[in-house]
Amino acid sequence: MFAEERQGLIADLLAGAGRVRVSDLAIHFDVTPETVRKDLSTMEEAGQLRRVHGGAVAIDMQSTFEPSLGERQTQRRDEKSRIAAAARALIPASRTGSILLDAGSTTEHLAELLIDWKPASIGDQLLVITNALPIASKLSRNEEIQLHILGGLVRGLTSAVVGAGTIDQLESLRPDIAFIGTNGVDAGFGFSTPDAVEAAVKSAIVRSARRVVALADSSKLDQETLVRFAALSEIDTLITDQQPSPELSAALAAANVEVVIA
Repeated sequence: MFAEERQGLIADLLAGAGRVRVSDLAIHFDVTPETVRKDLSTMEEAGQLRRVHGGAVAIDMQSTFEPSLGERQTQRRDEKSRIAAAARALIPASRTGSILLDAGSTTEHLAELLIDWKPASIGDQLLVITNALPIASKLSRNEEIQLHILGGLVRGLTSAVVGAGTIDQLESLRPDIAFIGTNGVDAGFGFSTPDAVEAAVKSAIVRSARRVVALADSSKLDQETLVRFAALSEIDTLITDQQPSPELSAALAAANVEVVIA
C-alpha cells in the first residue's frame, strides 16, 4: 500500500472516531509504528490532523476549539435526548426542590422536558436556577416553575451568563442537584471546557451543589480541552450514551462516580 493511500484511510478513520492511536494503526495496516508516525507527521504538516501523545486527533479537536451553541444543538440530538430523559428521572418528586441547569445543548434538552412540569400535589414547588439564556427563555413559559436567572455577562458563543458576579451568586446558593455540561471527560485530566471564564462558573456550580450530575454524550469521553473545571472525584454521577473506555471506566469507578448509560 502506498503512503498516500494509507494516509487517506487514516483520514477516514479519524473522521469517524475523532482520535487514532499509533499502536492501533500499526496493527490495522500491518506496518511499523515508525511508519505510522511518519504518516501522521506528513498529515499534520498538511493540516489534516493534530498529533498528540500516542497518536493524533482531528484538527477540530484542539484544546480551544468550541462550536457555537447553534451548531451543538444540531449534533447528536438522539443521544442528548436520551441523556436528558435519564437526567429528568433523577429529579426527585418531593414537596420542594431546587436544581441548577448549566448552559449547554444537553442541559437545554433537559430544560425542554421541564417545560410542561406540574406539581404532583398542591403546594409542591420546583426552583430552577440557570446561567443559560435559552434555558431561561424556555422555562419562563411554565408558570408552575420558580425560575432564578443568574446575573452577569453574556458569552455570545454559548449564551451562558459568566463573570465574577455570577460566581459570587453561586457561592451563596446550595441547590439540591446541579446538572452540568462538559466538553471533555478524561481519566487523568477530569472534566474540562475550552474557555477559562466559563470554566470558572462551572467550578463554582460544582462547589455549590449538594449533588453534581454531568451530562456528556460519548463524543466527549476520553477528550481533553483547555481548562479543567472539576476532577472526576468532584462529580457524583455521569450520564452518557455509551459505556466509557476501560481506562476511563476504571478511573470513574476509582473516583466513586456513578455512571448511567442512557
